[in-house]
Amino acid sequence: MTDRSAAMISMKAILVHADDTLRRKTNRMTPTKLARHLAALRPRNLETPAYCLRHAQRSLADGSTWTAKPRNSGSRSRRSSIAPQRLEQFGIGVDTAVEILIVAGDNPERIHSEAAFAKLAGISPVPTGSGMTSGRHRINHGGHRQLNAAIYRTVIVQMRFHEPTIAYVARRAAEGRSKRDVVR
Repeated sequence: MTDRSAAMISMKAILVHADDTLRRKTNRMTPTKLARHLAALRPRNLETPAYCLRHAQRSLADGSTWTAKPRNSGSRSRRSSIAPQRLEQFGIGVDTAVEILIVAGDNPERIHSEAAFAKLAGISPVPTGSGMTSGRHRINHGGHRQLNAAIYRTVIVQMRFHEPTIAYVARRAAEGRSKRDVVR
């Protein structure tokens, strides 16, 4: 029951980013009818944010929490066709790549540089002082929380298993930085 509730919460949270027609169709559906409807979605390709979102919805609705026998959502090759250039980077999985595509697709006019993407994700630096700054910064608390969480998960995985990142963390720690500063 807990898994079903979590899946339904995730489906409804992702549905917020869906196109108007899908939101209108599913507006007043019961949870079971909604899960069946989303499981029947057939995304054509996984190159646009809208189809990635439909694929994520279908995967959630098609899982073992709704049916007696779970359906195979596709091979690794199909899943890696979502954003192959994103999945090549260490620590970025399908869920993170999909989250990036969803946010980028919803806000194409806001993403014109790396700094704009960082602000949208809530990972841009903000000075800590209100007048004379001490050169210290904190992370912007605004931004897209799900994208922020996806990027944070990627950073933690890289800090733990990626050799160049481990060396970077060791170097920054030797300079006197805290782990929180290194993550920032």
